[in-house]
Amino acid sequence: MNFFQFHRTIKIRIIESFLSTAVGSMVFPFMAIYLSFHFGVKTAGLLLLINVFVGIAINFFGGYFSDTFGRKKIIVVAESMRFLAFSTMMICNSPWLTAPLITFFMMTVNSICWGLAGPANQAMLIDVSKPEERKTMYTIMYWANNLSIAIGGIAGGFLFKEHLFELLLALSVATLITWFLITFVIHESYIPASTKEVKPTEHARKLISNYKEVFSDRVFVLFVLAGILVLSMEFQLTNYIGIRLANDLPVQNFFGLEFSGIEMTGFLRTENTILVVILALFATRMIAGLNDRLVLLTSCSVFVAGYVIISYTNNLWLLFGAMLFATFGEVLRVPVQQNYLANLPPEHARSSYLAVNGLTYNIGSLICSITITLSAYVPKLGTTIFMAIIGLLGILIFAKIIPALDERTKIDKNMRKEARLG
Repeated sequence: MNFFQFHRTIKIRIIESFLSTAVGSMVFPFMAIYLSFHFGVKTAGLLLLINVFVGIAINFFGGYFSDTFGRKKIIVVAESMRFLAFSTMMICNSPWLTAPLITFFMMTVNSICWGLAGPANQAMLIDVSKPEERKTMYTIMYWANNLSIAIGGIAGGFLFKEHLFELLLALSVATLITWFLITFVIHESYIPASTKEVKPTEHARKLISNYKEVFSDRVFVLFVLAGILVLSMEFQLTNYIGIRLANDLPVQNFFGLEFSGIEMTGFLRTENTILVVILALFATRMIAGLNDRLVLLTSCSVFVAGYVIISYTNNLWLLFGAMLFATFGEVLRVPVQQNYLANLPPEHARSSYLAVNGLTYNIGSLICSITITLSAYVPKLGTTIFMAIIGLLGILIFAKIIPALDERTKIDKNMRKEARLG
């Protein structure tokens, strides 16, 4: 299976996602700087927090709406709103006008759009993909996403300060292209069983019922919890680990280059990005024919061990070596974990399940905040042990539920086979 054999929807989504992510990465990672410049650091922090919580809340509505009205309708509405938001941001940061408050409100509209369209986008990919091609699909998407972020981040670092208007213009054009492709080229992938109109109060009752079903799925809830615990290791790099290196790592001289802990954090992030882009090209081949259970548990163990070492050592070779191992585990883990995830949601509530899974990043960030707070009261070794326990718990939960995951995967394959034969 290769890129050209995928369903047309998958190919289009990979291409437009690469384009929009690359341009978006030139702008949004730097908007905290923009807000702090115009509103001050404290106010900027509060505004960004509001943005995050709005996105989380809307995420639940996005999952429900996608399962109730169909994927394409929700994505088209979200992309239409996003285009208007980016166009407004462009006008408000043009040579003729500067309006930071309106810019923030449009950033919030963008968060609403992500919350609405995120679950629908993920569900659409599962709708149109075959079980046997999903590992390859997720590997290619993972590779493309990391490459686009790397390209966008580098370009944004040079262009954001002096060319924000041009970047927002490019972002508006990229969003317009995405809207056109989804509206006129991509077909609806899911037709809800019931299309009758219901009252708003009935929608509220059904939304609650939808998520009650999701949270009563014990295997899925444990799967999401395990994913949060393991993924939080990676988030520690720009949180606790970054702070520790900035405070603990003395100025180093490496091949004539002097740098401190802050620069070291940047080097580790760069190493991770470059290795992901390179290794992801071979990930599918490396895990081909291997047992998914073995790959998931081994890759998670290597991933966690790598970040635990990085959280403690100041030895440069150990830091770079541990990041190599952690990234290797990451590249092998992602397609297998995503493939398991694709088999868990029932078709009628697929977006709702994926909306809950979308909380992984937010709760993972919360764990990082707890780790930073803990590090103020316990020594470095104690914080490293805490991180190791968090990662180990995630691995143990995966080990406990893998038999159930394999069973759900087998059922999903059989149902799709029967549907094709029928």
